[in-house]
Amino acid sequence: MPVFFRTLVIAALAAAVLLPEGTAFAGLGQPTPWQIGLQESGSPVMDDVVWFHSFLLWIITGITVFVLALLVIVMVKFNAKANPTPSRTTHNTLVEVLWTVIPVVILVIIALPSFRILFIQLNTPPADLTIKATGVTWEWKYHYPDNGDFEFDSLIQPDKDLKPGQPRLLSVDNEMVVPVNKVVRVQVTGFDVIHSFTVPSFGIKIDAIPGRLNETWFKATKEGWYYGQCSELCGKDHAFMPIAVRVVSEAEFSTWVEEAKKKFAANGIPTNVATANLAAE
Repeated sequence: MPVFFRTLVIAALAAAVLLPEGTAFAGLGQPTPWQIGLQESGSPVMDDVVWFHSFLLWIITGITVFVLALLVIVMVKFNAKANPTPSRTTHNTLVEVLWTVIPVVILVIIALPSFRILFIQLNTPPADLTIKATGVTWEWKYHYPDNGDFEFDSLIQPDKDLKPGQPRLLSVDNEMVVPVNKVVRVQVTGFDVIHSFTVPSFGIKIDAIPGRLNETWFKATKEGWYYGQCSELCGKDHAFMPIAVRVVSEAEFSTWVEEAKKKFAANGIPTNVATANLAAE
């Protein structure tokens, strides 16, 4: 590839990477074709993650430009032609102090907001709703202990059953439904192997480990559909284990709960019996 075209391609990619978050590339709750930035935020935690991502991007860009400038200066000023008699200097106290102190200061500047975001992610506030998500090869089971103690399976929607607007490989037959602007605590475990419960627009990703109950939380600030996937290689159908979350108003959620109690209670299978049946399979 000619140098001109290669330079043009690199410049175009660099410009795309530096586009601010929330441009036309970002779609609500799901990836979009040719997307480069993060998915559009749907929770306060993801707002912080997006801000931190952009903050780091500027720091990394500044460091890269500075190092590039140093390389250019060295190549121009200290090449054999321009500098036939090289310096024999072996130490420079000021330079050595600077290249030690400045990186430490940069790391501290990065660490402070990083620790804050980690604390927010791991410190679950008082929850308005608790949902237990169990990873089973290869589907998710959702249990609503606070709203009638019902549970249901959530499997990928086959291509032939997709409705207009439903994304392929991300849609499910029974989605998780939550109310908007409410703190949702998600207790996550695995039934057989390790899975990972991940919804990028909410800024959550946590392992589902058999015999262990992990916990995360989110507060969806916009109504709509949000998608994720199992992010831990769990077997042959790992790629077909999507997560779909539908965020609705509080009134719609109450209506859905009443319908779900009738729909999923019709199975008549308590949680412990369902688990025993899965073990037998």
